[in-house]
Amino acid sequence: MEVPHIIAEIDAQIAKLKQARELLSGTAVKKGKGPGRPKGSKNSAPKVAKTKRKLSPEGRKRIADAMRRRWAERKKLAAAK
Repeated sequence: MEVPHIIAEIDAQIAKLKQARELLSGTAVKKGKGPGRPKGSKNSAPKVAKTKRKLSPEGRKRIADAMRRRWAERKKLAAAK
Protein backbone atom coordinates (compact mmCIF):
# COMPACT_ATOMS: atom_id res chain seq x y z
CA MET A 1 0.00 0.00 0.00
CA GLU A 2 1.02 3.56 -0.68
CA VAL A 3 1.45 6.05 2.15
CA PRO A 4 -1.15 8.60 0.88
CA HIS A 5 -3.74 5.81 0.65
CA ILE A 6 -3.01 4.69 4.22
CA ILE A 7 -3.29 8.29 5.49
CA ALA A 8 -6.63 8.71 3.70
CA GLU A 9 -8.00 5.57 5.35
CA ILE A 10 -6.79 6.70 8.78
CA ASP A 11 -8.49 10.09 8.27
CA ALA A 12 -11.74 8.35 7.29
CA GLN A 13 -11.58 6.19 10.44
CA ILE A 14 -10.91 9.26 12.60
CA ALA A 15 -13.95 11.03 11.10
CA LYS A 16 -16.15 8.00 11.82
CA LEU A 17 -14.87 7.76 15.41
CA LYS A 18 -15.47 11.49 16.01
CA GLN A 19 -19.02 11.15 14.71
CA ALA A 20 -19.66 8.14 16.96
CA ARG A 21 -18.24 10.03 19.95
CA GLU A 22 -20.53 13.02 19.30
CA LEU A 23 -23.56 10.77 19.09
CA LEU A 24 -22.68 8.96 22.30
CA SER A 25 -21.84 12.08 24.29
CA GLY A 26 -24.91 13.98 23.09
CA THR A 27 -22.95 16.93 21.76
CA ALA A 28 -23.88 16.34 18.18
CA VAL A 29 -24.64 19.58 16.39
CA LYS A 30 -28.05 19.65 14.77
CA LYS A 31 -28.15 20.79 11.19
CA GLY A 32 -31.06 23.03 10.38
CA LYS A 33 -32.56 26.09 11.96
CA GLY A 34 -30.71 28.40 14.30
CA PRO A 35 -31.48 29.38 17.85
CA GLY A 36 -34.80 30.78 18.92
CA ARG A 37 -38.38 29.76 19.33
CA PRO A 38 -40.02 28.29 16.22
CA LYS A 39 -42.93 30.16 14.69
CA GLY A 40 -46.31 29.09 15.95
CA SER A 41 -45.04 27.58 19.18
CA LYS A 42 -47.39 27.58 22.15
CA ASN A 43 -45.06 29.70 24.28
CA SER A 44 -44.83 32.59 21.86
CA ALA A 45 -45.64 36.10 23.02
CA PRO A 46 -49.30 37.08 22.76
CA LYS A 47 -50.17 39.27 19.81
CA VAL A 48 -51.34 42.73 20.73
CA ALA A 49 -54.02 44.34 18.58
CA LYS A 50 -52.69 47.49 16.93
CA THR A 51 -54.76 50.57 17.52
CA LYS A 52 -55.25 52.96 14.66
CA ARG A 53 -53.72 56.35 15.29
CA LYS A 54 -55.99 59.33 14.82
CA LEU A 55 -54.90 62.72 13.56
CA SER A 56 -56.55 65.78 14.99
CA PRO A 57 -58.03 68.37 12.62
CA GLU A 58 -55.36 70.86 13.74
CA GLY A 59 -52.59 68.40 12.98
CA ARG A 60 -54.09 67.61 9.59
CA LYS A 61 -54.23 71.36 8.80
CA ARG A 62 -50.58 71.87 9.83
CA ILE A 63 -49.47 69.04 7.55
CA ALA A 64 -51.57 70.32 4.64
CA ASP A 65 -50.20 73.88 5.03
CA ALA A 66 -46.63 72.59 5.17
CA MET A 67 -47.16 70.56 1.98
CA ARG A 68 -48.65 73.58 0.20
CA ARG A 69 -45.58 75.63 1.15
CA ARG A 70 -43.27 72.89 -0.17
CA TRP A 71 -45.18 72.62 -3.44
CA ALA A 72 -45.12 76.40 -3.88
CA GLU A 73 -41.37 76.44 -3.26
CA ARG A 74 -40.80 73.70 -5.85
CA LYS A 75 -43.02 75.51 -8.32
CA LYS A 76 -40.91 78.68 -7.89
CA LEU A 77 -37.68 76.71 -8.43
CA ALA A 78 -39.08 75.03 -11.54
CA ALA A 79 -40.23 78.39 -12.96
CA ALA A 80 -36.79 79.93 -12.32
CA LYS A 81 -35.03 77.31 -14.44
